[in-house]
Amino acid sequence: MTVQREQLEADVLIVGAGPAGLSCALHLANLIKAHNASGTKPELSAENIYVLEKGREVGAHQLSGAIMNPKALAELVPDFEKTAPLDTPVTDSAALLFTKGSAFRVPITPPPFVNTGNYVVSLNKITKWLGGLVEAAGINLFTQFGGRDLIYEGDGIAGVITEDKGIDKHGKPKDNFTPGYELRAKVTVLAEGTRGSLTKQLVEKKKLDNLNPQSYGIGIKELWDIQPGKVTPGYVAHTLGWPVSTDMYGGGWIYGLSNNRLSIGLVLALEYADPEFDPHAAFQKWKTHPHVAKILQGGKLVRYGAKSLPYGGWYAMPKNYLDGGLIVGDSGSFLDSQRLKGIHLAMKSGMLAAETIFDALKAGDTSAKTLSAFPKKIEQSYIKKELWQVRNFHQSFQHGMLGGFFHTALQQITGGRGVIDPMRAHAGYTHYKKLSPEKVREEAAGHKPERFKGDGVLTFDRLTDVYHSGTRHDDDQPSHLLVRDLNVCATKCVVEYGNPCQYFCPAAVYEMAKDGEGQKLRINFANCVHCKTCDIADPYQIIDWVVPEGGGGPNYEGM
Repeated sequence: MTVQREQLEADVLIVGAGPAGLSCALHLANLIKAHNASGTKPELSAENIYVLEKGREVGAHQLSGAIMNPKALAELVPDFEKTAPLDTPVTDSAALLFTKGSAFRVPITPPPFVNTGNYVVSLNKITKWLGGLVEAAGINLFTQFGGRDLIYEGDGIAGVITEDKGIDKHGKPKDNFTPGYELRAKVTVLAEGTRGSLTKQLVEKKKLDNLNPQSYGIGIKELWDIQPGKVTPGYVAHTLGWPVSTDMYGGGWIYGLSNNRLSIGLVLALEYADPEFDPHAAFQKWKTHPHVAKILQGGKLVRYGAKSLPYGGWYAMPKNYLDGGLIVGDSGSFLDSQRLKGIHLAMKSGMLAAETIFDALKAGDTSAKTLSAFPKKIEQSYIKKELWQVRNFHQSFQHGMLGGFFHTALQQITGGRGVIDPMRAHAGYTHYKKLSPEKVREEAAGHKPERFKGDGVLTFDRLTDVYHSGTRHDDDQPSHLLVRDLNVCATKCVVEYGNPCQYFCPAAVYEMAKDGEGQKLRINFANCVHCKTCDIADPYQIIDWVVPEGGGGPNYEGM
């Protein structure tokens, strides 16, 4: 079927209304406003900036712990404290070591865990607020539109094609069919978050990879209403130890918000050996620790969510410019994996992209030669300073916590260098160990790992949690989770790895169902919370996450 698409042209197209994309748009609009007020030519217009957001509203897909360093926000909105929805300043920073039955507070909180001067926030609320400022600046912000394909032109890109709407699950147009738009721009900014689908396409096609492949983690979060007096607003604790084994990398968090609300979660590196390890079950188990359970006693689950994080740092940062294009935020690996801080770095990357684009528009030249100023600006900013100090941090933990602590101690002394610089890394999915022949025989006889059920009060199964994520997709649309060869799942993967997609997905999307004498993969795509873990952790790399019909996905209200 040949589809006629409406074409729209802009100066700048930003894909993704997260902290990076919105900061890019707002800073660029402010630069244009000052430029036009000075009477300098050429005159530019904020109305020629388009921002696309795949969520049903700005903030719907924004999930983080979240602790925010306000330094980038102070540059972008100098009087931010007057209007920004800052929940509470951090009042106490704790590092807790968990054994199965006890918790020990480290007497002196390690520097990476000190959050003095930072704020506990809802990233959903922060991005909603920023979105309002962006629209007030005259920028065109379109929600419920995802970028499905890039428009390639010469050695670079010239825009995106948005997803078609009104396609049924068989791929046929429905009565409400609307073809996607062809949006062309002088500069396209990819601000899609972790493992952005367009960024993935671009990095592979144009070979933009760095020394290391990107490393990833998964963060699983719940928001609770708790009994008064359990946790002081502004209390921030990070936990190490139980139930995360020493051959893995990860830990938990406990953040006290205002109005007796609590953010809790567990972050785990997606590079563990056991293909049947279940991150969601590990988080639920973490909540049963006496220290956590006591805090949650008498409380109530409010929201749930999960997202992936880019851990790779400086040596996994893709080349972030080419003709007509820039990559910012989590898509570009702007996250400090030691402090687990990325909001301010994402915002700053967006602002530096805006300055680069502003100069390019004034010069009438948006080629790679002009846009190469972007990485130079990064080098001269605090982004480089922060990320360079932890450039080998996450690679140190690829084989567990003990070796990681040894390497990071040396890195602290040597300014991030450590024993090896650069320290190389391997993609997380290569860490899986294949099932033993005995395990394969057991599973063939029906003895598979029991799924976590929860007690419905403190702990929950995945479907109950997904309900609390507000996730919604129209069942009568094509799956946005594309498996290139289902035979691999039913034959090869089942005996080599036991179908790990059933375990690593925190939303019960994937399940192996009986099919005659064998099994086949069933994809419950309507459950998907857009964490991209399947795209990252699949051992055969045959799962592609693409944007669903705009507006689908989670609704992280207040998260």
